[in-house]
Amino acid sequence: MLCEICKKRTATTHYKQIINDSVTEMHLCSQCAANQGYSNIFGNFSSQFEKMFGSVFGVPEALPGEVRRCSSCGITLDDIVKSGRVGCTDCYTEFYDKLMPSVGRIHGNTYHIGKKPVKNIEQVQAIRVKSELEILRDEMDKAVKAEEFERAAQLRDQIRELEANEHE
Repeated sequence: MLCEICKKRTATTHYKQIINDSVTEMHLCSQCAANQGYSNIFGNFSSQFEKMFGSVFGVPEALPGEVRRCSSCGITLDDIVKSGRVGCTDCYTEFYDKLMPSVGRIHGNTYHIGKKPVKNIEQVQAIRVKSELEILRDEMDKAVKAEEFERAAQLRDQIRELEANEHE
């Protein structure tokens, strides 16, 4: 079917308006539809989705002048919040403390068990504690290298608490 306005290009947009039982229908090509002000209702969907998903992460809590970047891809937490997308798998480790609460709310869990289901809750807990310990140890190492000794001490205490609970 040809466009009803230019009668040259194939009609790709179907417009139907119903006002007080009066029906108006038009078949337009994309150029004529844009000229008439009719656009694809899904045209801006991806950016709207990114805004909605990005808002799940909330506002990043950073000190003034502090820009925290992923060591692998260079993306900042602010970029993740704005786009709703992480840059790489290392972003989950780098921004663990900011992302995991949101991931937990979205997915119900913050860890992956694997393809085979775990048969008892003790195995699940052991896997969770082990992954948390690895992440906390990595964060503690980074804090020590950055000479953030107070943060490193807090992480050390969290590690000790998890290890004590693991052996009970």
